[in-house]
Amino acid sequence: MSNASREIEITRIVDAPAEMVFDAFTRPEHLEKWWGPEGFTVSAVESDPRPGGVFALVMTGPDGVNYPMRGVFREVDRPDRLVTEESAVDDGGRPLVTAVTTITFAEHDGKTELTLRATGTALTAEAVQMLDGMELGWVQSLRHLEDFVEGKLDRQIVLSRFLEAPRERVFEAWTTQEHVERWFGPRGFTLTVDEMDVRPGGTWRFTMHGPDGVDYPNEIVYAEVSPPEALVYVHGSTDPDDPAFRVTATFDEFMGNTILTMRMVFATAGDRDLVVDKYGAIEGGNETLDRLSEFLVAP
Repeated sequence: MSNASREIEITRIVDAPAEMVFDAFTRPEHLEKWWGPEGFTVSAVESDPRPGGVFALVMTGPDGVNYPMRGVFREVDRPDRLVTEESAVDDGGRPLVTAVTTITFAEHDGKTELTLRATGTALTAEAVQMLDGMELGWVQSLRHLEDFVEGKLDRQIVLSRFLEAPRERVFEAWTTQEHVERWFGPRGFTLTVDEMDVRPGGTWRFTMHGPDGVDYPNEIVYAEVSPPEALVYVHGSTDPDDPAFRVTATFDEFMGNTILTMRMVFATAGDRDLVVDKYGAIEGGNETLDRLSEFLVAP
């Protein structure tokens, strides 16, 4: 076969100095905390950031499959520029995809404008699909990078789900009252919506009715509404002892389907632990996404 290639370019503004962001890309103890798409972890990492130095890691997917990659640093100009050449390989070490990645770091007022340019080439027929996911993989990885350098990892809950529906439909299910009333909340809960004004500054007020008869009033104020890509809102409660948190819901398109990711960021790690222990936020959140998935495939 003739080798298939793809080029991508992504720019992000990261709320951290350039040296910190540069180190996140080059120090192994940092890479293991953020590298990879949603649901992936790093089980092994090696990084020698100098021209000719080795860069290697093993990502483990949510299905337990390992995805090793290995490469070298071509250019290392701290904290302004990195160029790497790497290959994704199979279990036997056979290269599947090669890529050259250039990353620049431009600091402005304590924040970093990160620009990533990558050219990937599939070396086998079965690796062509890996190119299709290259941009999305980097987009999701860079969100993890932001979480790491902005100090969010220990004070957030992240839930992600692959949904067999176009993201326009998923976004609509999340922002239309008659849809939300059919799926939002953990199993056994019902919902009464008092107000749903989906626009920046708009309010969504609702009450979740638990299976034990207890009511849970909630209020959401939208900060960003970008259909069909993202929703950002602050989730509060009428109980002053319950911590507020900021939610970023992203709707990533992949081959006509949607990868939905919810990031719930709290002021402190203690606030996060409180809602996990008091309300079972992780279990309840996963049940809510299960119900959304079922709603989207219902006739």
